[in-house]
Amino acid sequence: MRMNFDLLDLQAFLSVLDEGSFVKAAEVLNLSQPALSRRIKNLEDSIGTPLLERTTRRVSATAEGRRLQPVLARIIDELESSMLSMSKMGDRQSGTIAIASVPTAAFYFLPRVIKQFNAQHPHIRFRIHGLAGSEGLKSVADGQTEFGINTLGAGDPDLRFTHLMDDPFVLACPRDHVLAKKDTVQWKDLAGFPLIGVSRQSTHRTILDSALAKTEIEFDWFYEVNHLSTSLGLVEAGLGVSILPKLATPQSEHPLIVIRPLTDPIVRRPIGIIERRSGRLSPIAARFRQMLIESWSDDLGERME
Repeated sequence: MRMNFDLLDLQAFLSVLDEGSFVKAAEVLNLSQPALSRRIKNLEDSIGTPLLERTTRRVSATAEGRRLQPVLARIIDELESSMLSMSKMGDRQSGTIAIASVPTAAFYFLPRVIKQFNAQHPHIRFRIHGLAGSEGLKSVADGQTEFGINTLGAGDPDLRFTHLMDDPFVLACPRDHVLAKKDTVQWKDLAGFPLIGVSRQSTHRTILDSALAKTEIEFDWFYEVNHLSTSLGLVEAGLGVSILPKLATPQSEHPLIVIRPLTDPIVRRPIGIIERRSGRLSPIAARFRQMLIESWSDDLGERME
C-alpha cells in the first residue's frame, strides 16, 4: 500500500489532538477549518482507518489514532530537531513561544534567559502571560500556552511539574526599622508590628497561613495588596513591614529597604515548570525550556543562598 500523505497532514492530526479542537488547531497551523479537515481526511484515507472521533464537545483519537500518536509525534520531533541542528538553520527558525509565568519570574528572571535565547534564535517571538496560581494552570491545561512557571501543579494529574527551586519568604522593612538591626528575624518577632501581606485569595497567602497555623502567633495584617510590587511601595513609604517571596525582592542593594531571612519556621513556596502530560512541546520550545532550567539552576541557585 502506498502512503499518499505529507508532513502537514501529520501535523494537522497531532495539532487537533493537542488542542482538542479543530478550531484551535486551525489557528495554530494558520489553516482554514475546511483545509484542516481535508488534511485529516487525506491522512485517514491514506492509512485506511479513522483516526479521530468527533463529538459535540471534543475531538479525541480512535484506538488506532492513539496508537499512532506517539509514533508520529516522535517522527516529527526528530525531523524538526535534525533540521534545527543543521548549519545556520537555528538562525532562520521562526515562530512563537507562549509561556504562562508567575509575575516574579516574568519580571526578574525570564528577560535574561530570553535575551540569551534570542542571541541564538533571533527570529523566535515570545508571548509571556503573567499569571499565577490556578489561572496559570488553566492557561497551560487549555493549550493557550506551551508551558508555565508556577507555584502550583504538582498534584494535578493532567500536568507535569518539574521542580526548579523552593523560594523562601523573607521580611522587607525600612532601613531605620528596629527589625533591620537583626541579621535573622523570627516570625514571633513580628508580633505587634503592622504587616503588609498579599490578599487572602492569593496562593502566597494560602501557603503562609497553612505553614504558620501551628505557631499560634497572632499577626496584624494591617495592609493587604494584590501585587507584591505594591507591598514594596508601602514599605518604602514607612507604612509597615512586608512578607514576600525572596524572588520578589530587589536584586541589588536598595536605598530604603533591607531584606532579612525569616526563621522558626522557614516557609517556602515551590516553583517549577508545568506542562501538559498529554501534549508535546515544539522543538524550539523544548530548547528554551532546557535553557530555562539550566539558567535557573546556575543563576537563582546562587541568589537563594
